[in-house]
Amino acid sequence: MRTEPNAKINQTSGVVPKIAPKAKWRIKEVRSCQDFKLWVVFNDDTQGEVELSEFLQSSHAGVFSALQDEKLFSQVRLEWGALTWPGGLDLAPDFLYREIKRGGKCILR
Repeated sequence: MRTEPNAKINQTSGVVPKIAPKAKWRIKEVRSCQDFKLWVVFNDDTQGEVELSEFLQSSHAGVFSALQDEKLFSQVRLEWGALTWPGGLDLAPDFLYREIKRGGKCILR
């Protein structure tokens, strides 16, 4: 058993590069807007609006109804290219991508 550190032996393997999802439908940028809307930009630079107001007020919003709190809604962030909020809430970016690619906007109901 070694009692003294040896920097030549105890070397790290190097700095691990930041992992960035490459799929075109992954989100690379998000901005929270008024009226429970988000502006998203995907890896392939497709961009558009995601409107959540109708969905958040619906009876089938489930755990997402917590996002009716504008302060919580505005805490949206990206995690592995997906929209996430505190409490483990997230939205699938592939669905949003398809809808925005088709019409420039995604309205969740």
